[in-house]
Amino acid sequence: MRIATWNVNSIRARAERIGAWLDRSDADVLAIQELKCRDDQFPAQVFSERGYEVAFHGLNQWNGVAIASRVGLADVEIGFPDVPGFGDQDDVEARAISADCGGVRVHSLYVPNGRELDHPHYTYKLAWLEALRAEVSRTLTVDAGTRLVLCGDFNVAPEDDDVWDMAEFDGATHVSEPERAAFAALLDAGLTDVTRPFTPGPGVYTFWDYQKLRFPKKQGMRIDFQLASPALAERAEDAFVDREERKGKGASDHAPVVVDYSG
Repeated sequence: MRIATWNVNSIRARAERIGAWLDRSDADVLAIQELKCRDDQFPAQVFSERGYEVAFHGLNQWNGVAIASRVGLADVEIGFPDVPGFGDQDDVEARAISADCGGVRVHSLYVPNGRELDHPHYTYKLAWLEALRAEVSRTLTVDAGTRLVLCGDFNVAPEDDDVWDMAEFDGATHVSEPERAAFAALLDAGLTDVTRPFTPGPGVYTFWDYQKLRFPKKQGMRIDFQLASPALAERAEDAFVDREERKGKGASDHAPVVVDYSG
């Protein structure tokens, strides 16, 4: 089974490119982040006309997540237990969706950015990651043999090799010790970063900012991952970052991350 994850940075703006990518990628499941649309604006036909079922969750012009599958889509869940909210109303944002796809529990996650180290959004980000870790730990304790994968934009660069120059991130989010510890806690809970063995750094990134010619200068970050449970991680056969999809007019600032699993 080929599973991909992709922060598309506006699904309506990228609909044609997404369809073309599905046509050539042979992906069985695509976890999508940053839809930037409400549910009534979601371009479902892009998927249905290609034989994909799709589940999506979008509340406004920000955030939003989806899962498209051609191997089945069942037991869709929005969010996860105890996921924190943000803002004056403590609103739960559209940042998580999961479903059973061909025997694998696939999660599409858009982890909060954090903005700045002294910003309330940073505290929210850490709380969000801790709630996710708690849910992963609970799930694997109940059923250690479950096949699940957390796909998405984690907004954390867990190792120095995951950014082009650590000096550029001095005092910034994405590389701070608490964020990296939160990411490591997901691994300690029983998950495996299945992409890293096949895409080792330095110089392998999944995101390049639109500004300052970051992409042609090869100044990126690796912040998009697939974290799999033991029963699924052992089936990972290959993985790659489709860097070509970052090129050209109308590209997202993220590239798809693709993993092939046996069975």
